[in-house]
Amino acid sequence: MTDLARLGVVELSGVLQRREASASEVAAILLERIRNVDGTHSHEGDPGSINAWVRVYEEDALAAAARADERLSEAGVRRDGPAPALTGVPIGLKDLYAVAGKPVTASSTLLHDVPTEDCDPWRRLSEAGMVLLGHLHTHEFAAGGTTDQVGSPWALDRSAGGSSGGSGAALAARMTPAATGTDTAGSLRIPSACCGTSTIKPTNATVSLAGVVPLSWSLDHAGPMARTLADCAVLLEAMAGPDRRRAESALHASWVETGGPTSLEGSRVAVSPRLGSVDLDPDVAAGFERALEQCRRLGATIVEPPSPGLPDAVGQDFVDVLTTEMLVYHRRFDAARDAYRPSLREWVETGERRAMSGEEYVAAQERRKEATGAWSAWLAEHRVDALLEPTIPVVAPLRGEGYDHAGTDYALISLTHLWDWTGFPVAAIPSGVGGKTGLPVGVSLVGPAGTDGRLLALGVALQAELGIPEPPGLGLWLRA
Repeated sequence: MTDLARLGVVELSGVLQRREASASEVAAILLERIRNVDGTHSHEGDPGSINAWVRVYEEDALAAAARADERLSEAGVRRDGPAPALTGVPIGLKDLYAVAGKPVTASSTLLHDVPTEDCDPWRRLSEAGMVLLGHLHTHEFAAGGTTDQVGSPWALDRSAGGSSGGSGAALAARMTPAATGTDTAGSLRIPSACCGTSTIKPTNATVSLAGVVPLSWSLDHAGPMARTLADCAVLLEAMAGPDRRRAESALHASWVETGGPTSLEGSRVAVSPRLGSVDLDPDVAAGFERALEQCRRLGATIVEPPSPGLPDAVGQDFVDVLTTEMLVYHRRFDAARDAYRPSLREWVETGERRAMSGEEYVAAQERRKEATGAWSAWLAEHRVDALLEPTIPVVAPLRGEGYDHAGTDYALISLTHLWDWTGFPVAAIPSGVGGKTGLPVGVSLVGPAGTDGRLLALGVALQAELGIPEPPGLGLWLRA
């Protein structure tokens, strides 16, 4: 039965619906894996542990699994109707997602909230029947592209990426088939690239952020993480829904794109015009070429339109909006800033130092709208179904420096942050393992706002050819 730990969301859903295994068995196996594989659960982490989990809720998980089994039983079907497809499937939540009666700490010693109600995304996943295993580590308050208290299952001396690093590591180590994350400058996609897993950063406001600890409210995106993009599609369908605090989010309640190609045959894939602005690690470059060749082989038309001539580096507007919005939330900790890790304290102090006026803030947001419109026009002009680029230009960095100073993760966010600024959807998948480093590399498919379903379909087709990498020694872990 330990093979159950290898199954993804869609496969596990089928097993549970056919009653080939019980939700209680699945939960027990994964809880045992967490005990055997994760190592020490701690705030700081240690060199010999993955340490993906902040808190594991064993008793609650087993009780939820038992309720799922009841619903999956024949008696449950007669009483309640068919159980939802995700019933009994385990999940881990990034330590920003509020769960009623459970602590949420943002992997920080400063936050000790115990919410009285669930955040919107977990409420929807819970209603879909998922079983919560626990909370997963983030970079402190999600303010960085590393999560250095977490070790990568590929090599414990490497970062799992961030800020959703616990989610990426737990997925790669087969401790959970599903997880959640957030993305403000790349925090769903960076750990997916570092850990060899998959994600979609949905169109902005597709998934409600109500009850999720914020980093920067206008840049934040919540989304699913899993080992395959097909699994992410099922999770996103369950998570998607309007935010009661943002009326415009109701427009994204139905996120599935019905127009455009749903396979790579006949699609138009653009080579990103941004590649000249970054230096690619040789393993990353090889992974990108591998993905590009597979797109050609599967019938996509590869186009290389000229650059739209827009800035694509982290600029003053992005930093000012990020740190201004961040400062508003973090004012509550003004008297306790010495408890921050150094990088977070520097980010908060940057927000104070730059001190945007209301007029300056509005002007920056107006320039943001202009840039988003220009990129939208570029995609439309060249009839681009998906723009292809490496997710990050480097392989997973060594652990240890991500909390020392603000901005040390610039290379990690150099390609990702623009798509938070525009709010466009991005599907990120692995593109193999580097021949020189032995570490996973990844690519991203970017599309216009609202084309999440189309990107998922294209990404699933590409992933079927590229495959899903496994960390070395995984088979031994699974037999342990």
